[in-house]
Amino acid sequence: MSSKIDWAKYVAETEKNLTNKIANVEISNEGDNHAKNAIGEDDDDAPDQFSPAEASLLAKVIRKGLVESKNDIEVQRKDPKSPLYSVKSFEALNLNPKLLKGVFDMGFNAPSKIQETALPTLLADPPQNLIAQAQSGTGKTAAFVLAMLSRVDVTKKYPQVLCLSPTYELAIQTGEVAAHMAKFCPEIEMRFAVRGEDVPRGTKLTEHIIIGTPGKVLDWGIKFRVFDLKKIDVFVLDEADVMIATQGHQDQCIRIHKNLSPTCQMMFFSATYDQEVMDFAEHIVKTPIIMRLKREEESLDNITQYYVRCANQQEKYSAVTNIYGTIAVGQAIIFCHTRKTASWLSGKMTTDGHAVAVLSGDLTVDQRISVLDRFRQGKEKVLITTNVLSRGIDVEQVTIVVNFDLPVDVHGKADCETYLHRIGRTGRFGKRGIAINLVDSDQSMAICKSIEKHFNRKIHYLNAEDSDEIEKIGN
Repeated sequence: MSSKIDWAKYVAETEKNLTNKIANVEISNEGDNHAKNAIGEDDDDAPDQFSPAEASLLAKVIRKGLVESKNDIEVQRKDPKSPLYSVKSFEALNLNPKLLKGVFDMGFNAPSKIQETALPTLLADPPQNLIAQAQSGTGKTAAFVLAMLSRVDVTKKYPQVLCLSPTYELAIQTGEVAAHMAKFCPEIEMRFAVRGEDVPRGTKLTEHIIIGTPGKVLDWGIKFRVFDLKKIDVFVLDEADVMIATQGHQDQCIRIHKNLSPTCQMMFFSATYDQEVMDFAEHIVKTPIIMRLKREEESLDNITQYYVRCANQQEKYSAVTNIYGTIAVGQAIIFCHTRKTASWLSGKMTTDGHAVAVLSGDLTVDQRISVLDRFRQGKEKVLITTNVLSRGIDVEQVTIVVNFDLPVDVHGKADCETYLHRIGRTGRFGKRGIAINLVDSDQSMAICKSIEKHFNRKIHYLNAEDSDEIEKIGN
């Protein structure tokens, strides 16, 4: 994209085809020497999975609107006596009126929970550093984009704000949020530093904001010196957990950070906040205010669990159809271990007249979005998937989860965490859910018993050939 973009016009065009635009580019993790093979080259018998970057992108696109978090936000700060502020309206932030107009134009009528707490910190003078745990759908991107735009001095014709994303697609999404929010501020200029974007040697960038991926930013800032990292006033590192999972990105981020001014404001965002992310944050952000979602454990309390003994895969299929034909199902998710099994099961169910959809790692981004949208809209009642859907995406009307294959780790042992995330797709929002585990060997029975012991929750026996017994569990 040229350095002189009509951002208002650009927004008007991209708003119409945001999903298509993202879907038409291949997922590419810059610097990842272990990138996935092209579709068709993956092993259908291997455990199926998305990369963290793919999962994050899918969650962002699916969660088009705000999903208000029910979790409280925990704030830690260096000086416990320093006052903390929160706001209940965007007007209370004393924003540039044109930026405020852009915020309202995006459909934000009032701040989300994360915005209420984070924005006063991000916009404070003197600037404060922030580490925040926030997921897609919480208004996190809009919060840091608003801070980025608010910090720009349009009289200075050089980059003042730098935002890093782990992939091309995620950078484009952030840029589109920024473009929309700044649609009434044509004087603010932005530039993507991503693959496909090149600048001639000797060029000096005049745009105020750079949004890019670590490798390209490293080249532009240090190798070619088309902008001065020391003049950056605001540094945003988004999707830190995905950065860590992408080979080379963590080191690149640290190299970029070392070349920034000590007075640069640092903003660090991650969906998770485990030890690895915390260690990374300590490299990047000094004396931060830390905002974390108070941990809300996924619970089995609303879920009744069953197991069904089967002799083989065909009996597993019969069990699924018997259950589906007997219980009044809102919607069901069936988890398989491999793409091959998922494909076989969907073929059998479709042949027998059931409306099913399949979500697996070999689909393109636009196909994944289409499958999930149709399922969320109730156009298909059964979604057959692999571990790619075990966490992160909620469908409120799911009443039954079936483990066609029980989850195992790389050593063939019970994967209790994945089991929890899988069956956690039901029993949500205070509703009652049912989880059914299909057991076809002594080994899978042992795995089922291990899971039962781990959670100290009874997994009841169910005779899938007894329609009266099946009816009882649905009542």
